[in-house]
Amino acid sequence: MNKEELLDQVTEDILAYVMHGAFPERELARSLKPQGLDERFEEYELLLDLHFVLLPEVIEFVEHLPKRLRNIRTETQSVSRVRRGTVDGKINWNATLKRRYSENPGDSSLFVCENRTEDYDSSENLVLKRLLAIVYSTLREADEYLHRNYDWVASTWNEPLVNRLRRVVERNVHVRRIRDPKAYEPTDRMVNDALESRQALYRDAASLLETRRRLHDGHPDELRRLLDETAITPDDEDTLFELFVLFRFVATLEQLTEENAKFNTIRSGRQEVARIEGKTELVLYHDSSAPDRDLSFLAVPEENEDASRTEKVQTMARSVANQYFTERTFTDHTGRPDLIVLEVNPADSDEREYLITEVKNSTRTDTIRQGIKETLEYLAFLQVNDQFVFGDGTDEEYFGNGSNGILVIQDLPEETAGLSEQSKSAITILQASELEHKLGDVLDEIV
Repeated sequence: MNKEELLDQVTEDILAYVMHGAFPERELARSLKPQGLDERFEEYELLLDLHFVLLPEVIEFVEHLPKRLRNIRTETQSVSRVRRGTVDGKINWNATLKRRYSENPGDSSLFVCENRTEDYDSSENLVLKRLLAIVYSTLREADEYLHRNYDWVASTWNEPLVNRLRRVVERNVHVRRIRDPKAYEPTDRMVNDALESRQALYRDAASLLETRRRLHDGHPDELRRLLDETAITPDDEDTLFELFVLFRFVATLEQLTEENAKFNTIRSGRQEVARIEGKTELVLYHDSSAPDRDLSFLAVPEENEDASRTEKVQTMARSVANQYFTERTFTDHTGRPDLIVLEVNPADSDEREYLITEVKNSTRTDTIRQGIKETLEYLAFLQVNDQFVFGDGTDEEYFGNGSNGILVIQDLPEETAGLSEQSKSAITILQASELEHKLGDVLDEIV
């Protein structure tokens, strides 16, 4: 599958799951955040705002901000104040006489004075203040990354531009006079007023807030733009491919069990993504281990009596690759490994089954061979409570019964072995386009 197809499918999956609260946003954010950002940016809304402030139109808005603020709109209003023994402003004699008569008719020192003041708290200005607050707070969260050589920020928020925004927010007398918007502001009516303003400053501010709202609401075009731009998605397509595979697993398991998955918010030390409860409990993980379930993939030292597992992995990897490929010239290894673990807990048995899935976004033979080896290694060294899951008898049992391992790869141009031809293989290899129609058959063997 090419990048366009992956973008279309992942966007559709996010709309189907994430935006309806059915998939943990933290898991999605962790997959999408730029490499090097800390855990704060695993909060989905903060990551969306980071993407938002990196948009070219936001950068352009801030670049022109100082000049535009010279013409900031204010409203003049009259404020009445009661004074005794002094006059401050224009005397409102009608109000003064009424006040004296109601309080003390003989008090000639009382005056009601009118003062004209400028009001900055118009709808348009509250829209502007909210936008500036969002951009300012998001950049403050990312401050430490603005001073490093990150490609995704170097060409956008350079130091002069950041300082320009800070001066506006912290020192500009006009901006400081606008009150902070309340939690529910700006309202839709306020935004509409700004969109219809005669001044481009307010029209642009409202338009940007609308863009941010669509992004947070999961508008398809905005989501696809988020995934398509390298501000968040890595330069390669590995993350998109991994998300595609993960969503296919969830959808296929729901179809097989006719049950809806329950999704969990990812937290530190816990990688469980989804759980399906029924006659058989299914738990899906998306990481290299699942410590909260006592799962690990720790290889034993070479001097250990189980060191033969390492040798068997090498032998079996060659065997599986030779069965799958016909003729291929080996090239360099590429790709970033990822792992999906499915734990199967039958209600009528204490025995658990495990399915290990490795994902390789590649068509290169050496990369696929490496993926085969890694999948077999995960199977051979899968442990629960420090005990190997597979292989207490013959060497072949190190890898389960043949239905415990899957390697997902990109679509290959040449003919390869089908499912039936892989029936005696230690693991199953599926191409991206095969997941929709064949993953169910593979999962059905273990579910």
